[in-house]
Amino acid sequence: MSFFKKLKDKLFRSSDKIGEGLDNLVSDGAAEPEVIAAPEDVTRDDVQAAAARAQVAPAPEPATPEPAPVTAPKPVVVPAPMPKAAEPAPEPAAKPGILGRLFGRTATPEEPRRVLDDAMLESLEDLLIQADMGVETASRVTANIAEGRFGKRISATELRQALAAEVARIMAPVARPLPLYPQKPQVVLVVGVNGSGKTTTIGKLASQFKAAGKQVVIAAGDTFRAAAVEQLQIWGTRAGVPVLTAPEGSDPASLSFDALTKAQEDQADLLMIDTAGRLQNRADLMEELAKIVRVIRKKDATAPHNTILVLDATTGQNALLQVEIFRKIADVSGLVMTKLDGTAKGGVLVALADKFGLPIHAIGVGEQIDDLQPFDPDEFAKALVGLE
Repeated sequence: MSFFKKLKDKLFRSSDKIGEGLDNLVSDGAAEPEVIAAPEDVTRDDVQAAAARAQVAPAPEPATPEPAPVTAPKPVVVPAPMPKAAEPAPEPAAKPGILGRLFGRTATPEEPRRVLDDAMLESLEDLLIQADMGVETASRVTANIAEGRFGKRISATELRQALAAEVARIMAPVARPLPLYPQKPQVVLVVGVNGSGKTTTIGKLASQFKAAGKQVVIAAGDTFRAAAVEQLQIWGTRAGVPVLTAPEGSDPASLSFDALTKAQEDQADLLMIDTAGRLQNRADLMEELAKIVRVIRKKDATAPHNTILVLDATTGQNALLQVEIFRKIADVSGLVMTKLDGTAKGGVLVALADKFGLPIHAIGVGEQIDDLQPFDPDEFAKALVGLE
């Protein structure tokens, strides 16, 4: 199964997904197909005039036959019965022309359409806000869709296409894979709140870079959670990537310093540092993250070269607050969005792109290694609105 198919199948599973909402939005206000009924006082002259306009010659008036002369009856000769000829196949019914339309015949009904008016735009904006796109972004997207279409009749398919195009336009500038620099080792610091999927993301990225021929080292900097260390060790064993650990409760800044020293000695291409999950409203934990940055800069003043913030899609608008806080502490350079398979409100990714413009390196829809892929704005936009 392709990643796009998986994304479309998993991204929105609830009844309030955007695609269904767009269908309902149009069908609720769509008018019935217009049928032109024949007027009751249609006369022969009206029919002939309509036929003339359609460049069809009117049928001539039937001539009154002359009475035949009366003659004596002749003997009637009854001929022998002839074999019955095969009846010709009935010809297919012709498409109704002007006369057919005059008398109320209609063609196959088209997809329902609705006038794009203020009421419809307000409902569309509400739908996008419910999908976690945020008030400002939803308002801007709605206004852009209205431009050139306001007052015109629009179908659900056309509305989907317009919304997908607008989402893709917003997302295209931020769709950038994790950059690779010639400097060795390139230090990648991975941060995020508890349960956002940092450890799994590091394991998947390390495995993918290793498969691409890069030498990778992982530092298990979440020294407060034994499960995180074990999880990274499993990924390291699977990918053939060394994982540096420290006793539980050790200083993660000290481990990060030692890991950078080891990566420099081995001339590794990448050093990926895991960090403990922390809430953005815990000042002490955020200060600990700032300490990691200060310590590794004693070894390399340009490190970290990338700081990836991993976001959980199910947190919705709270992701915006997380980006604001982590940018101040750790100078976030890019985003990875996980758990898009667990939410019906992936519009928060559009809001993040619209507000911050940070690169989105990858998105995840599952636990397998191929469930984390580089972000594709067109595929995401189509999945968001339910387009094939």
